[in-house]
Amino acid sequence: MLLAVDCGNTNIVMSVFDDEAICCQWRLETKGPHSGKAYLDVLTQQLTKISCSPQDIDGCVIASVVPDITPHLSSFATNILGVVPVIVGAPGVTLALEIDIDNPAEVGADRLVNAVAVAHLGLVPAIVVDFGTATTFDIVRTAQTDKHKACYAGGVISPGVHRSSEALAMAAAQLPQISVDQFDGQLPVLGTSTVSAMRSGVLWGYVGLVEGILARLEAEAGYGFTKIATGGLASVFVPHLPMITSMQPDLTVIGLKLIYDMNNPKV
Repeated sequence: MLLAVDCGNTNIVMSVFDDEAICCQWRLETKGPHSGKAYLDVLTQQLTKISCSPQDIDGCVIASVVPDITPHLSSFATNILGVVPVIVGAPGVTLALEIDIDNPAEVGADRLVNAVAVAHLGLVPAIVVDFGTATTFDIVRTAQTDKHKACYAGGVISPGVHRSSEALAMAAAQLPQISVDQFDGQLPVLGTSTVSAMRSGVLWGYVGLVEGILARLEAEAGYGFTKIATGGLASVFVPHLPMITSMQPDLTVIGLKLIYDMNNPKV
């Protein structure tokens, strides 16, 4: 069984593969305890539900955008699970992906993992819209040097929905906190109360942001893209974004499994 770990700024998503299928998945707060015992306790609880145990884990792959936590995750895999983890971005780890930006070292591991998944799914050229701590837009196209290879060609980083909503409430004394994941599907644009006006600003403001950036990226490129949504809040916004081609909530996890297999080919 393979443990795939996607460590983001807000949550750590852990998924266990049994062969090609995800058999269990859970989230931990990134700011939570990072002892090996804490990780082991949660892993044991989750695997018990499917009649398995940590001893069944024989592989691990990690993508992390939080450098302070990466060593804790690596140590957990090595010292407690007894497996050598494949860490995205580490020397010698192949992605079979060309990176065509000014400084490849700056790209978040999760964005590269998504690009690997999109290429494998045959969706290139594509724009991946990830509704996470930040709302990101990443372009994956065919590599110019090898038509059989995909290329990560850059992207756009916008403030995330949760953080924008929290910042608004903190900066304005009379504005309350609102939940950004519970919107009426028929929410009118015109708000008739403070809360409804804030909800409208968050929902329709981000819909407009996504529509505008996607349109500008296509205009700048001069051709169209497959547009894929992923991330924790994708399901909130995708129903209002007809230009989105598909929603892939497990895109990063799929990419992690692919990267593990590339670096641990079966005999």
